Amino acid sequence: MKIFVITICSLALATGAYSAQQDENKQNKKKQPQTVHHAPAATTAHPTGHPTGAGGHPPHTSMEAYHGQHGTYHGQKGTYHAQQGIKGHPSTEVYHGQRVNNAAAATANAGKPFKPQHFNVSKQPNIAKAPPVQFQQGRHIEGSEHWQGQQYTAFRNYHSEWHDQGWWHNHYHNNITFVFGAPYFFNAGYWYPAWGYYPNAYYAWDGPIYAYNHLPPDQVIANVQAALQEQGYYQGEVDGLIGPLTREALANYQRDHGLYETASIDQPTLESLGMT
Repeated sequence: MKIFVITICSLALATGAYSAQQDENKQNKKKQPQTVHHAPAATTAHPTGHPTGAGGHPPHTSMEAYHGQHGTYHGQKGTYHAQQGIKGHPSTEVYHGQRVNNAAAATANAGKPFKPQHFNVSKQPNIAKAPPVQFQQGRHIEGSEHWQGQQYTAFRNYHSEWHDQGWWHNHYHNNITFVFGAPYFFNAGYWYPAWGYYPNAYYAWDGPIYAYNHLPPDQVIANVQAALQEQGYYQGEVDGLIGPLTREALANYQRDHGLYETASIDQPTLESLGMT
């Protein structure tokens, strides 16, 4: 009987302890702060480099940083272009600067007549600067078919001819002159190379040369070179030869003044230069 009573008491004590433990656990759970989980806020995609703040407007600090980065970027580009120029590559700025200088010189000399002069050119041509052209039977001047007007007839009709001395004398008599040892014949206001008169004659240009002020070909060329120097287009030597530098200067001048780019000495170009 005593054993039964002891067992009943033990069970009662165990049940009471368990209930007390459960009540204590519930109290502890109530005291602990609950963790709140927020869903991630919805975002709107924006292009890289354009941060947005409240109301969809960029915050000032971000915009300042953004513009600062762009300033650095453009500064780097400026440094790059400067380095390109330092390395010797032709830059657009230099090119346009030269053309502006030419245009300024042309404006300053506009309407100013050019007085013909006599130049003491060398009797021996500088072949390195003005290489000799090779004879081609019947050669026409490339592009001349597009040059309209009576003043360009000599260029449209020109074709290279090879004849001996007798033929040239029979056809042009006293209208033949010699420049750098090479014969030229005069016809309708232009000088032309007399191919074949001397088989080894030197010519730097195969085509018409406008007979400005009744001067021989070398003096015409020298005067044109001097006029182009005044206009800022020719930086070479006044040597009386239509070499590559002279032809380039002529073409640039003609392009800038709305003339056909004959790259040679024609009447409209000399009129524009104030020479006629």
